[in-house]
This record gives sequence, structure tokens and C-alpha cells, in this order.
Amino acid sequence: MFARDIGFGTPIEKDIILPTISPLSLCSLLHRSGAEGYILRLLITPKSIMKFPESPEEGFNPDAGLSIEEKVTLCQERIGYCFANPTLVASALTHASVATSRTHSNERMEFLGDAILGMVVCEHVFQAYPEYLEGDLTKIKSIVVSRRVCAKISKALGLEDCLVVGRGMMRHGMPRSLLSDVFEAVVAAVFLDSGLDQARSFILRHLETEIRLAAEGHSGGNYKSMLQQLAQGNLKGTPVYRLVGESGPDHSKYFEVAAEISGKRFTSAWGRNKKEAEQRAAGNALAELRGEEAPFATNSFVNLQNRQSDAD
Repeated sequence: MFARDIGFGTPIEKDIILPTISPLSLCSLLHRSGAEGYILRLLITPKSIMKFPESPEEGFNPDAGLSIEEKVTLCQERIGYCFANPTLVASALTHASVATSRTHSNERMEFLGDAILGMVVCEHVFQAYPEYLEGDLTKIKSIVVSRRVCAKISKALGLEDCLVVGRGMMRHGMPRSLLSDVFEAVVAAVFLDSGLDQARSFILRHLETEIRLAAEGHSGGNYKSMLQQLAQGNLKGTPVYRLVGESGPDHSKYFEVAAEISGKRFTSAWGRNKKEAEQRAAGNALAELRGEEAPFATNSFVNLQNRQSDAD
């Protein structure tokens, strides 16, 4: 179905028939008008604007089985937001592997969404944690806006089912980078559709718990405390921290520690001292017990070394 622009504030006439309009599309119309029975603009099918390919051979994911319009509708249902301009979310869901050009993909939306996400999180932690120093705030922000967390939220919302992506990208499952990118793109779409207040509300609704957990982890000993409470309450054991490695000269040594509970060892973590390494190892154990990826995996050792080099 293709609809046409009939102008601003025009009453819906009897001869304007939209037999296939969905509830979310109708919601979009009424959202634009501010009153039942009046519209600013009828929907334009996203396919007609974005010029998406028509067949699996041209790049569609054949496993999803949904049209672009259906994916747009599904996305709105899953994120709990009704777009006044559905073409924004269509753009946010479209990977470069199927777009007619990179400017028609979600890459530009990712760029904007990343900036908005960072600003909103920084503003929130600045207001919520006045006693934290700049370094602590930076650590919280870097965790919350990380690719790991954005992908986690995207997966929880079910956005992977809404992505318009080439089937070649899916040979080994959905890459985490795609899930992270689409969350940022959706943030941008909400911002462009309704402004900063709505974008802020959307971001904090999905990230406030992650912000709190990250803040607790950087407020002194909380990862270890949280792990101990969980272990003693649910696992009937007590965490033990094993030193499993060291690296570097005596004046600048790094330590690798792994947490164990009832004989089960979790992913180890590096730190500039044993206390920091234990804290990070507890963070890894907590994440893995929740079925998430370890936030302080082995590659964090490289990041630690780089930060030390910068400081020197």
C-alpha cells in the first residue's frame, strides 16, 4: 500500500481508504496530528523511499521472512515507541550490506546515536554520582556505552529480528557489532523523531540498571561484595581468588587473578595490583553467572598496559 500526502490538519474523509493500515501506523498518524480524525501526513511505505532490494539474491536475509514494513512495525512494538516518521527507524535497521548506498544505511545513524548515547550517560552519571571523581565517571561511561552492553540491550529487545542485513553477514550467527550498532542507530532515530527528552527517556529506560551496576563496581570493592553475597546465598559457596599469572618488571608489575566458587573457575582478569585484579575477576564471575560475556577478559590486559604507557 502506498499512501499520499494530503496536507496539514486535513480531516480524514470517507473516500480515503487504508484497508491494510496497522495499529502502529495509525498510532503514527494520530501522534502527528495530536487528535483523532486529523493527520499531517499519511505513511509512505519505507520500501518506496529506501529502495531496498526485492529478493534474497539481492541481499535480504531469507531466514527472517519479514518485509521491511513488518520489521519496522516489529521494532516499534519491541522498543515500546511509536515513530511519527517510520522511515527513520527503517533507516536505522538497514545495514550497509543491503542498502543501495552507504548513505542509505544505518551508518550515519550510528554516528549520531553514539554521540547522543555518550552525552546522556555522561549527564546522568555526573548528576547521580556527585562524589565520584573524573576517572570513576569515565570508567562507568566506558562500560555502559561499550559494544558489549549495547549489544546486550539490543539482544534483550529482540532487535536482531528487525535488522535488514545481507545473508552473508549471518553465516556464523549475528555479529555482536551489528547488535551494538543497531541500538545506537535506533537511539538516533528516536532523537530525530521526537527530540532529546524522548531519546534520554529511551536510553535511561534501558541502561539505568547497567549504569547502576557499573557505578557499584567502581565504588570500591562492590564486585567482590556482590559476588560473595550471590555465592553464599545461591551457590552455597565462598569465592576464592587465585593468582594465576604475573607480567612486567618489579616496579611496574601486572597480576592475573581468577575467581573460583566450589571448584568452578571463571575467566581471569588482569590488574595493576592484586586488589584490582581480584575486583575485576569478581566482575567477570558475576557476568558469567548471569550468562553474559566477561567484561574484563584477557584483552583488558592490553588496555591496562596502554593506559600505563600513556601515563608514563
